[in-house]
Amino acid sequence: MISQAELKNILFIDVETVPQARDYAGLDKLFVTLWNRKAQKIATKEEDTPENLYQRAGIYAEFGKIICISSGYFHNDEFRIKSFYGDDEKEILIGFASLLEKHFYRPEHKLCAHNGKEFDFPYIARRMLINGVPLPKMLCIQGKKPWEIQHLDTMELWKFGDYKNFTSLELLAAVLGIHTPKDDINGSEVARVYWEEHNLQRIVKYCQKDVLTIAQVLLRFSGAETISDEKVIIF
Repeated sequence: MISQAELKNILFIDVETVPQARDYAGLDKLFVTLWNRKAQKIATKEEDTPENLYQRAGIYAEFGKIICISSGYFHNDEFRIKSFYGDDEKEILIGFASLLEKHFYRPEHKLCAHNGKEFDFPYIARRMLINGVPLPKMLCIQGKKPWEIQHLDTMELWKFGDYKNFTSLELLAAVLGIHTPKDDINGSEVARVYWEEHNLQRIVKYCQKDVLTIAQVLLRFSGAETISDEKVIIF
């Protein structure tokens, strides 16, 4: 699917998000009203209330925030990973935007994520607009034809046109025989680890693992050997 020459022009990313407030009680009056409306639309069971649904708020860019963006790219025979993380979302977004503007801006460059077209790419772009961060060229897709958008999505590639299918990154790695370190946490625990433990390092490690896994998946799609652990550089 992707040639060896193209791999060096790809920036692999993964994003970790949490609700903007620790819990429903921490919302200001306006966002209580707005979340209540949202909760009515996403509720599927009688016991679903705005309070207990708020744990899912992080997946919506209007009600969540980014706490980590991990990125990775191939350099010679290495895979290098850099993460932007912290409590200051705007600072994270400025740092990531600077990386794109300085190093991933040419026509041959691409962004790659798992379910990136539905989540990571639009979420980052929306939060940049909310925080007043100018959109980098790679995220400015308005008016572009589909084939002009330089975004790759490993989940979309795995679908082969089957739009009913959803395959998690964990499952995809498993069926492709890609070794991944045992997770310290999973995606459903990120908000708790952030708001209750404030352990950003656990979250960053989890995010970096996913970035490497996405790259390994694309290597397999391309018929290439996966990269060994000693060739992974985190800086």
